[in-house]
Amino acid sequence: MGALSTKHVIDIQDLSVEDINLILDTAVPFKEVNQRTIKKLPTLRGRTVVNLFLEPSTRTRTSFELAAKRLSADGINFSASTSATIKGESLVDTAQTLDAMDCDLVIIRHGYAGSPRILAQNMRAHIINGGDGKHQHPTQALLDLFTIRERFGRLAGLKVAVVGDIAHSRVFGSLGPALDMLGAQVTAIAPKTLLPACPELLGASVSTSLDEALETYDVVYMLRIQQERLERSPLPSLREYARLYGMNLERLARMKPEAILMHPGPVNRGVELTSDTIEMARNLLLYQVNAGVAVRMALMYLLLGGDQDGIAA
Repeated sequence: MGALSTKHVIDIQDLSVEDINLILDTAVPFKEVNQRTIKKLPTLRGRTVVNLFLEPSTRTRTSFELAAKRLSADGINFSASTSATIKGESLVDTAQTLDAMDCDLVIIRHGYAGSPRILAQNMRAHIINGGDGKHQHPTQALLDLFTIRERFGRLAGLKVAVVGDIAHSRVFGSLGPALDMLGAQVTAIAPKTLLPACPELLGASVSTSLDEALETYDVVYMLRIQQERLERSPLPSLREYARLYGMNLERLARMKPEAILMHPGPVNRGVELTSDTIEMARNLLLYQVNAGVAVRMALMYLLLGGDQDGIAA
């Protein structure tokens, strides 16, 4: 195994193409480990991993917790309700307190963009961005890349449509550039009110119609409508959005037979996807969740210099 060129994973563009491929390749044996009856490895025994989740999360937090446990790391979990931030402690003070405890790795989720950088500037530990505001969610992008590569055997040359709340999506903030870096053709599809000012900076072309070229895409990636982040009602109604941009059985039938449908979760049923569409085989939502544990194990292993022999233990 090689080594990553960066100490922290805060922005997907902190990683080189070689780094991304190394993470995806390393995740393959960890995916096999997660299918065993006994899933625990001694790889990171004695290392301390802190989950500092100051914004609600189910999938990401649980995935990181499982990844640390399966590598035998000592895990410590903080949430907004149990951290000193509710008493007025600043993020800098929190970072310096954790640094004094000699933690090895901190995963932070925070509602404000740039929060992981504050930790990186005030701690000796490795920092992973578990989602910061509307900015980035790099490990979600990595697990999505892994899922797509497992299905098609490649990323270069694939046509990927990312549909929905582009402007408020930290998922797209990482996934768009990552796909572009690896040679996929990315189209951001959304009403104009849900597009950022310069989407081309994220490595994507733009369309306001899902139906216009639906038959041409290899991957259709549906984003969650970020109702908690919307400002000034950019949509007439969720019903209108679902009619124009939601995935239903009729649209699913028009996709290529080998095309796949993805969603980062949680799903607003009846908005991004109809309930019957969720149950269809091409929806890889649960596969994405499964892949997330393996990818995060690989990332922890590479950042913390785990015992290579421990992978096969």
